[in-house]
Amino acid sequence: MLRRSLAGVTLGALCLMLPLPAPGAGDYGLPSLVSNSTQAVSGEEFRLGRAWLRQFRAHAPAWQDPIAQDYVESLVARLLPHSSLIGLQPIVTLVASERLNAFAVPGGVIGVNAGLFAFAEQEADLASVVAHELGHLSQRHYARGKARAEQTQIPAMAAMLAGMLIAAGGGGDAGIAAAMGSQAALFQDQLAYSRRFEQEADRIGLQAMADAGYRPQAMVEMFRAMQRLVSLQGGNPPEFLLTHPVTESRISDAQDRVDQLPSVAGETSLEYHLVRARALLAIHDHDAPQAATRLARSEAPPPARRYLAALTEARAGQTDTALRELDALARQLPDLAILPATAARVAFEGGRVEAAIERSRRLLRLMPDHPPTRLLLGEALLQRDPDEAWRVLRSLADQRPEDPQVFTLLAEAAGRSGREAWGHLARAEQLQLTGRIDRAIRQLEVARRVAEREGDRTAQSRIAQRREAFLGYRETLEEFQ
Repeated sequence: MLRRSLAGVTLGALCLMLPLPAPGAGDYGLPSLVSNSTQAVSGEEFRLGRAWLRQFRAHAPAWQDPIAQDYVESLVARLLPHSSLIGLQPIVTLVASERLNAFAVPGGVIGVNAGLFAFAEQEADLASVVAHELGHLSQRHYARGKARAEQTQIPAMAAMLAGMLIAAGGGGDAGIAAAMGSQAALFQDQLAYSRRFEQEADRIGLQAMADAGYRPQAMVEMFRAMQRLVSLQGGNPPEFLLTHPVTESRISDAQDRVDQLPSVAGETSLEYHLVRARALLAIHDHDAPQAATRLARSEAPPPARRYLAALTEARAGQTDTALRELDALARQLPDLAILPATAARVAFEGGRVEAAIERSRRLLRLMPDHPPTRLLLGEALLQRDPDEAWRVLRSLADQRPEDPQVFTLLAEAAGRSGREAWGHLARAEQLQLTGRIDRAIRQLEVARRVAEREGDRTAQSRIAQRREAFLGYRETLEEFQ
């Protein structure tokens, strides 16, 4: 059986101090997700996190790689049960940035830059950063930080958000400086408080790593590597360290905790090296040899180097060569779903639509719920059988209601299969998921008129429901204005 191998902005601590909407604001029927324990995720935090994600998507460059997305989702799912979180349904967003960063936002939004894969040479390195971010969520540092900010009455939240969104949109250092400058007084007042948050997140993260089978020592090693990076860059820290400062006392504290945990071997999976190859190629989009050099420098295993070479061949238009290499790797490593999934994608992008459909269906017979392959099958079927594409993508949208890529394709499938009202509705969903709420509401109005003209009562009912939800989304989004 195939293993489920596919299963920047300065945001970490900053996001933990963004303001919650006032009680009742934007309340569109999302209850508290769990009980009122320390680790509970409230309805307000859920709404805030989802609204913030929509704003973020409107500004940040997305790393649209379903295979990498599924891998990170699988990693989060592996850590989550050990992170003292209750009832959380996380959303992973990938950022097309070479900067070393990851972040967590209230309500379970986990963000990872492609640059983190480049820096993290082993799987446990990446897991240490994600586990730390889950630790922030489990201890509700956002809500506690907000309470502290209210006690000290320091109004800097709107400027902080503006700075972060500038940075996300490509403003880089200027945006970060704006965010940091707007909260200088806040950080000065809360310095000790924030350090305690970092230590708490380390503690939760280290235990989660050990329980999930990752080497906890990797977190200490990442701290040391980040310190070296700062010195090499002349004291200019990566984005992650701007909100997660690493001090000698913090490293010592983490090492003491590691020494008390049971030893875990935790070998790096080959899947990680393959996904890291994809990240390096995304970062070095116009310089594939540089991606290969960086992968080789980290002593990645030979299959990962061959995989990167195949991806490079595919990008150069050498589809047959790429497919032969990927198929050879798949025969050598039959348990890795990432290999046939990649081959199906390469076939499709090389214009081999029928081959892509056949390869996708073959893999889905073994792994019926594999999201990257289901997405590809729906996309390929658009060119052969739009009605079947609609059914495939509609089912996927039901399971992934926060995935803009799914709704982009669903809108096209609906239009090509004669479902005009549903096409406008899917387009509205894609717009609201990417932060363009006013355009989404206008698109819903178009969908309503079409549904009335067609006499489609089911579509009319669904559109009315979504309009109420969209108005709630807009009310919550206004908290960021």
